[in-house]
Amino acid sequence: MPNQIMNTVREAANKTGLSQACLRRWIAERRIGYVRLGRAIRITSVEIDRIIAKGVVPARERKNAGGN
Repeated sequence: MPNQIMNTVREAANKTGLSQACLRRWIAERRIGYVRLGRAIRITSVEIDRIIAKGVVPARERKNAGGN
């Protein structure tokens, strides 16, 4: 984990578009990884990228009604 960017919950919320409350709930439920430094909680940029990648839903190919 050396040289990873550590984000506060607020920073992670801004980057993901999620609320701080949502991220704190996910931390409590252990749905996301985090680093505890004393009382401070940090979320690595790798974990933020994983959250975003996990939520990606690919587009479906559209079927044309006219057979084009």
